[in-house]
Amino acid sequence: MRKHKKLVAVVTALMMLALCLTGCGGGGAEEGGDAVAETRVIFASGGTSGTYYPVASAIAQVWGSAVPGLVVDVQATGASAENLNLVNNGDAEIAIVQNDVMYYANTATEGFAEAAPNEGFLTLGTVYPEVCQLVVAGDSGIETVADLKGKAVSIGAMGSGVESNAKQILAAAGLTVDDIQAQNLDFAESANAIKDGAIAAAFVTAGTPTTAVTELATTNDIRVLSLGEDVIASLCESYSFYTPYTIEADVYNAAEATQTVAVKATIVVKADLDEELVYNMTKGLFENLDAVAEAHAKGAEMSLEGAIEGVSVPLHPGAAKYFEEQGLTV
Repeated sequence: MRKHKKLVAVVTALMMLALCLTGCGGGGAEEGGDAVAETRVIFASGGTSGTYYPVASAIAQVWGSAVPGLVVDVQATGASAENLNLVNNGDAEIAIVQNDVMYYANTATEGFAEAAPNEGFLTLGTVYPEVCQLVVAGDSGIETVADLKGKAVSIGAMGSGVESNAKQILAAAGLTVDDIQAQNLDFAESANAIKDGAIAAAFVTAGTPTTAVTELATTNDIRVLSLGEDVIASLCESYSFYTPYTIEADVYNAAEATQTVAVKATIVVKADLDEELVYNMTKGLFENLDAVAEAHAKGAEMSLEGAIEGVSVPLHPGAAKYFEEQGLTV
């Protein structure tokens, strides 16, 4: 009899434990007492030594806390162009890319001219600026973009976003690459060429301060040139992905601030990603930017108002809904 009572007690305890685990959401996250199904997505970023990967990781961490049931796997990639292909092919749901590169992919222009338009993604929001910098040697005599005529100038690596930026900036000043002695050099090569006197100027598109520019300034007399009001206005009018940008004087210990333009690092999502999920992701990110900033310095450059600046491909309906609730429209 005692054994029977003990057996009943054990069975009853096990049943109560099972009920407790079920009620406490043992199979998933919980919101308002109801279990929330897990949603797992891949976030395509960039190389682990660059900026995109750690920024994406910081954002993923915020989403994991702010959006019930959402699990974000950050994937290291070759950055913008590869990321857009991954999203378009269904191998990632989210990506961080430059807004000019995504415009080229979406419209099949520039480096994507031989491909079909990539319409598999939409914008969640822009996050931080990547600044177009025209670095000139201090003794070059270059005071305006037009002064580049006839000079040896690096326009960035072949096929890079920098090269496209350089050509567009030149055009806004009435020049083409045929008017300069164009060289296709990456950032490090450009810095060395200025240091050696092989070129007079170089275009660089990157977050500021840019290491290559900072290091060059320690050994050489250089300036980051203001583009001029007319050039800036022309670029912003002609291309949706440019925004005016000021490099403060203390960034490179310059005598005064530099007026230029920037493209924007942008978060994109699959065009058919669930609208409610994207709404929650947008809300979760832009209402927790302080948490992003704690994890990565670029978070301090993000803002709700800035999230709709430089949008070059339409917003996802879920993101648009959130921004409209905040009184923001593109």
